[in-house]
Amino acid sequence: MSLLTVTDLRKHFPTYQQKLVRVEGAPIKAVDGLTLKLEAGETLGLVGESGCGKSTAGRTILRLLEPTSGTIEFEGKDVTNATGSELAHLRRQMQMVFQDPYGSLNPRHPIGAIIAAPFLIQGIKPEGGTKRAVQELMERVGLNPEHYNRYPHEFSGGQRQRIGVARAIALKPKLVVCDEPVSALDVSIQAQVINLLEDIQQEQNLAYVFIAHDLSVVRHISDRVMVMYLGKVMEVADRDALYERPMHPYTQALMSAVPVPEPRRDRERILLTGDLPSPQNPPSGCVFRTRCPIATERCAAEVPMPTELEPGHLVACHYPQVRTVL
Repeated sequence: MSLLTVTDLRKHFPTYQQKLVRVEGAPIKAVDGLTLKLEAGETLGLVGESGCGKSTAGRTILRLLEPTSGTIEFEGKDVTNATGSELAHLRRQMQMVFQDPYGSLNPRHPIGAIIAAPFLIQGIKPEGGTKRAVQELMERVGLNPEHYNRYPHEFSGGQRQRIGVARAIALKPKLVVCDEPVSALDVSIQAQVINLLEDIQQEQNLAYVFIAHDLSVVRHISDRVMVMYLGKVMEVADRDALYERPMHPYTQALMSAVPVPEPRRDRERILLTGDLPSPQNPPSGCVFRTRCPIATERCAAEVPMPTELEPGHLVACHYPQVRTVL
């Protein structure tokens, strides 16, 4: 039994054409048919350019946003419509590390109170007292326990993100959604936070949904990678298979943009033309067809369904082809 099973998940945001009369317009299809499975201790990388629906998908999976349709199963139990005490219990098992290491922390509270919040909200009294548990968490993530009473503005960006990690793992959850946790940090600090997340994962057998746009970071930390474009899944595969044999034109374009230490002179750079279409009015058929270099009339008429071309390698494309770009 998988830890997390998401089936045909959709999150559409309503729009209104007139403010006074409130005439409802076409919805914004932020996530449109997401399906995935995640095992305990596994890391699934979720990649794609800005506006593809990665963050919305992560928040919807955790029920921070209400799904429009689809199902979310956690440990075999349908939690799509969980409310009240059931949802509160679910919060102990599923946590999130947010992108902004400062905006996600209350500037009026000392970090001791911030990290202790999960214990207080869930009514849990740790053995030895809450303060001792919080200071142990601070020490675990590389913070000085003596700084218990300091405020978020007194810490650097990397330290603030460590505070967010400590808060997320306080209740020993089974799933953590990391929403671009290192994108706002310096490269040297990124490595420290990534290594911290990996160490904690090994200790607690955590499962991660790791959302990022830095493909080098995703390759380092992920077991499997899912590529999204305009709310839809384009390709899913094991990390090495995806990076060595990308089959979807969009994935190939993303891979060709990854900087490498010693690029070959004949290395092909795939440039996508045009802008990202509006999720309120996506193209017919394949949503990527307006920027795809191999699109045909069939791409405009038929929606490509994810097809398993190799064991564990799914591609949503009418004309998939292996193309080495790194």
